[in-house]
Amino acid sequence: MKRVHVAAGIIINPEHKILLSRRLSHQHQGGKWEFPGGKVEQGETVSEALTRELEEEVNLTIFDCSLFETISFDYPDKQVLLEFMLVTDFSGNANGNEGQEIRWVEVQALNQYEFPAANQPIVTALMQQFS
Repeated sequence: MKRVHVAAGIIINPEHKILLSRRLSHQHQGGKWEFPGGKVEQGETVSEALTRELEEEVNLTIFDCSLFETISFDYPDKQVLLEFMLVTDFSGNANGNEGQEIRWVEVQALNQYEFPAANQPIVTALMQQFS
């Protein structure tokens, strides 16, 4: 099984809220909340992929990002390599361009949302670091 390489953005606004998007029901882990992003295409860096995906998915232009954490995770039906990037410098008004629900969430409230299992260590780390 081929491992899918994903760039995910931990986008923090000036009010210290984090942007979440809800996966569409037909997607893998559909209905769960996630940090927006998507697949890294052949020849792209992680930051290039994240920039492209965030413009396409949530209408944000990012100017700077840094690696927060890398997680390799095996679901029964899919293997993923997730690179979570911290984004604090961006412009635009977040919008669910693909019909997905989006929400700005207080860090302390992250554990009230259902995330895919691969995201859980990130939720825990963010709550410890930013609470």
